[in-house]
Amino acid sequence: MTPLRVTVWGEHRHECSDEDVPRIYPDGMHATIAEGVRAHLGDGAAVRTATLDEPEHGLTDEVLAGTDVLTWWGHAAHDEVGDEIVERVHRHVLSGMGLIVLHSGHFSKIFKRLMGTTCSLRWRKDGDRELVWTVNPSHPIAAGVPHPIALGEQEMYGEFFDIPAPDELVFVSSYTGGEVFRSGATFRRGHGKIFYFGPGDQAYPVYHHDDVRRVIANAVSWARPAAADRVLPEARRTDPVDTDR
Repeated sequence: MTPLRVTVWGEHRHECSDEDVPRIYPDGMHATIAEGVRAHLGDGAAVRTATLDEPEHGLTDEVLAGTDVLTWWGHAAHDEVGDEIVERVHRHVLSGMGLIVLHSGHFSKIFKRLMGTTCSLRWRKDGDRELVWTVNPSHPIAAGVPHPIALGEQEMYGEFFDIPAPDELVFVSSYTGGEVFRSGATFRRGHGKIFYFGPGDQAYPVYHHDDVRRVIANAVSWARPAAADRVLPEARRTDPVDTDR
């Protein structure tokens, strides 16, 4: 099997503007996420990165055409992502490219467009302990993942999370304050597979956590396109099926 072509997209703004974030992610959050995918998938993946301030946000049509699975982390600059780039990513997802949306990427233009909802939620940033519970242990994204994943400090994300009913719910998180959150959910749009995963605030070293890295790598493998050709679903006239043959 040819290596899975993965593009890890990161906003890369907190690392440049916040005092503490570069201490946790000196090469950028996108680099740490990419490192985790490489560590778990090895030669099975060819991983590159792209960031917001690159021309066309690093997501040219050529890059996306050569990407099997795109991971997305954004927070402070959702509105700076160009609508034409969102349209481009949307088209590639519907045509078969996988998309992994991480943490605050729930409010990204692309995720809200694909979900068709506000994608709003409750939140609190007090360093809560998060436990990520597997509720679908037979799902490929949960393979090799402990029950639960224990994250000592994390931003709290809680219900109500305004997303459509997931195709599959893989993880549910609980927090120190008693809140719960649908933190791992899959969706299918067109020919593309989408996975949302909640852990990952920039103030905590979440993407250095090996169990979190395993989930992301598993999700990348799961979201691999089913077909080699990337085509949009389309309406077409068809002749009746001959059921007498």
